[in-house]
Amino acid sequence: MDKPQILSSFSFCLALAGEKPGLEQDEVKLQIASKQIVQTAILRAVQQVSQESQQKEKRTNTSTSLQLERGKLTKKHEKK
Repeated sequence: MDKPQILSSFSFCLALAGEKPGLEQDEVKLQIASKQIVQTAILRAVQQVSQESQQKEKRTNTSTSLQLERGKLTKKHEKK
């Protein structure tokens, strides 16, 4: 969920919270805070997985390039 959508959801929940008396209003605030914590955790997890995937892809590309270079060097030595 992107930031504008989160802010929109938060604003909507605040509007609802304004209509609830006493303990119910506190419950709504807790629900909002919990939802934000979960959303933040999910966003961070997705970002971490994305970064790890990019790093793995870079390592794979580097490894493949090295293997190709080793193969070229081996063929050059065999020709001599």
